[in-house]
Amino acid sequence: MFIQTEPTPNPATLKFLPGRVVMEQGTANFTDPATAARSPLAERLFTLPGVTGVFLGADFITVSKAEEADWYQLKPSVLGVIMEHFTAGGPVILGAVESDEAAEEEGDEVVQQIKELLETRVRPAVAQDGGDIIFHRYEDGIVYLHMQGSCSGCPSSTATLKAGIENMLRHYVPEVVEVRAI
Repeated sequence: MFIQTEPTPNPATLKFLPGRVVMEQGTANFTDPATAARSPLAERLFTLPGVTGVFLGADFITVSKAEEADWYQLKPSVLGVIMEHFTAGGPVILGAVESDEAAEEEGDEVVQQIKELLETRVRPAVAQDGGDIIFHRYEDGIVYLHMQGSCSGCPSSTATLKAGIENMLRHYVPEVVEVRAI
């Protein structure tokens, strides 16, 4: 098994590509060991000193490290855990995948437009950088989004959110006046 790695715009995260499906559907974000109980892979990664977050995407795993940790030392250990997990054929997630999206009225045309733009134009782009962006809610012209994986805490995430996502949504959906991260 050959696992590729890619840097992300966030220096505290690294994207690991195992060359196979990681999540059949959806994504999963684990910000500490207590939240990782439903993922044997994330649980194992959190046992490594310096790992502070694990994000599971369709075909990638993004690992976040503590500021004092060094990728030169941590990366081989992460690669080993991922390789052992997939070689053993263990499950990535136990049980059904929970949806992070807020329940919205299906009839709200503005919300449907926002979700479609996020799904078709934004999510594929942020997945390239090892992250994800989840629609939380739309209220009084403001779109609230939750950033995960490498996008969470990334130095360039505010610029991406304001200059990229907000401008695009305002262009296609005139009702949108602002985008905020939660």
